[in-house]
Amino acid sequence: MFKAVKQNKAYQDVVEQIQEAIINGQLQPGSQLPAERDLKEQFGISRGTLREALRVLEQKGMIEIRTGVAGGSIVREINSEKLSENIGLLIRNRSVSLRDLAEFRVGMEGDVAALAAERINESGMEGLRVLLSKADNCLKEGKKGWDGFIRTDEEIHLAVARASGNQLFISALESVYHNIHTYYENYLPWSKRLLEENLNDLKEIVGGVILRDPERARDMALDHVKRFNSYMETGKSG
Repeated sequence: MFKAVKQNKAYQDVVEQIQEAIINGQLQPGSQLPAERDLKEQFGISRGTLREALRVLEQKGMIEIRTGVAGGSIVREINSEKLSENIGLLIRNRSVSLRDLAEFRVGMEGDVAALAAERINESGMEGLRVLLSKADNCLKEGKKGWDGFIRTDEEIHLAVARASGNQLFISALESVYHNIHTYYENYLPWSKRLLEENLNDLKEIVGGVILRDPERARDMALDHVKRFNSYMETGKSG
């Protein structure tokens, strides 16, 4: 399956060959890579070089290294889990600047809302209506409902993302909305006025999606994201 590698960048070559075998289906999810001894012979490399390559593949989420009698290097299913995890860590650790986060959301959420308007089904529409009602009820509870409202706000954004049907958009925005509260807490001092404005924005976005009006959904989503990004910038400077 594999061929001898160039010794000046041996571990990178090993990573690329195994990765390609996984992507093109030669190695199926759940299957086990050949034993270390066989891999060393096929690649013409040392044990240390092989183990370095396997660690890189494990970090990429392409294999799982198991120890013990039934151990070995097991091929994992390729999915967006690692992408989500990495984005989530960046946001939770605030390694992403507020500006980077703002530009990312502006570049994505309008198109996501437009796709949702084109692709949403009846079940998705009903789910959004239920979430809007839940958000409305949270605000009616006064301050004690604010935290619930913010969590429901996240649920609504994610429901719109899922309605887009695009797995990359869904994965990226799940990472953002599961972790964005760390930015809200630091840069967005919530008030009744701000939460009511947020709810009105959500109703406009959902309205565009449910009416299957992509342009309206896109415009409402972009206006919302840009305005609340500016509020966070103001909170940061204040």
